[in-house]
Amino acid sequence: MKSLSALSLLGFLVLLVGLAGVPLFGQGQQPASQDPAAQSQPSTSPQSAQNQASQIFVGKIAKSNGDLVFKDAAGTSYKLDNTDQAKPFVGKSVKVTGTLDAPTNTIHVTNIEGPSS
Repeated sequence: MKSLSALSLLGFLVLLVGLAGVPLFGQGQQPASQDPAAQSQPSTSPQSAQNQASQIFVGKIAKSNGDLVFKDAAGTSYKLDNTDQAKPFVGKSVKVTGTLDAPTNTIHVTNIEGPSS
């Protein structure tokens, strides 16, 4: 009988020591937020477009439904947030520097240049 109670006591101590280490494993870590609204998601506001790296788009300025648009070589049309800057280039090949707001298909224009000479 002594060996059975010694084994039981030894098993209990092993279990106790094993469980004692569990809270130490998680210390220093904060639980992940379960609130989906608290998770970081990319913003589509113009401010986020300013934080993106500028890109260069090569194509033509064209009229579409009374508005000026930028058309790339594949024929895809993009809205321009600064049509005043694009007016002198209607029908011409251009290089547009800016950031693309993909959800609205709008290029936030920083510069428009004609073809290089």
